[in-house]
Amino acid sequence: MDIPAELSTYIDDEGRLKEWPARKRQLQRAALEYLASKFETGRAYSEKEVNDLLKQWHTFADWALLRREMFEGGLLNRDKDGARYWRTPNTTLY
Repeated sequence: MDIPAELSTYIDDEGRLKEWPARKRQLQRAALEYLASKFETGRAYSEKEVNDLLKQWHTFADWALLRREMFEGGLLNRDKDGARYWRTPNTTLY
């Protein structure tokens, strides 16, 4: 996924999210969708794998916030016990 223009000030030269757009829901949505694009559709991930992947694509060290927001927003699904996560394709947030 290309970097959305509205996120350009939030993305560093390596394509990582460098800060969370705290008060801008539309930018948060774009950031979460950008991060979700880093997950393969149809592949299952452990919580550790989700965290490790998120750590690669942001710089502000809050992968738990991002994982929770992606799950609550419908971009990631998980088993009830949290043992397995997967990307939900074609989901629009909010």
